[in-house]
Amino acid sequence: MQKLKKIDEQTNILTWFEIPVTDIDRAKKFYETILDIEMVKRADGNDEAVFFPFNPNVIQATSGRVTGVLSKTERNSPSENGTVVYINASPDIQIVLDKVEQTGGKVIMPRTQIPAGFIAIIIDSEGNKVGLHAEQ
Repeated sequence: MQKLKKIDEQTNILTWFEIPVTDIDRAKKFYETILDIEMVKRADGNDEAVFFPFNPNVIQATSGRVTGVLSKTERNSPSENGTVVYINASPDIQIVLDKVEQTGGKVIMPRTQIPAGFIAIIIDSEGNKVGLHAEQ
């Protein structure tokens, strides 16, 4: 049996995430608005995906580049249960939280201090539980 390459402090354990959605355009608008970003939409057959921004030149995919998509497929559906993915809300988590409810989401855990900054939990426009993290 071949062993996996050791993961060190230079490699992210998380390399990809998918947030299931039912309305791809509504979800795209939600995340673009609260995070003040631009996302790219692509279709592959019946599946649709909207990509979170990333810089492919920073780290090679094999060493743990982290990115993800909003995903509309027959294989999954939005849920408040399961794994929680934390999205970068830098530089100030409260600026992001202030946009959540006016954009169709809900804050279920407000800005909370942890040793590595601040976190919060929201329900997005599609009904997914999503975490936010920032240093402020």
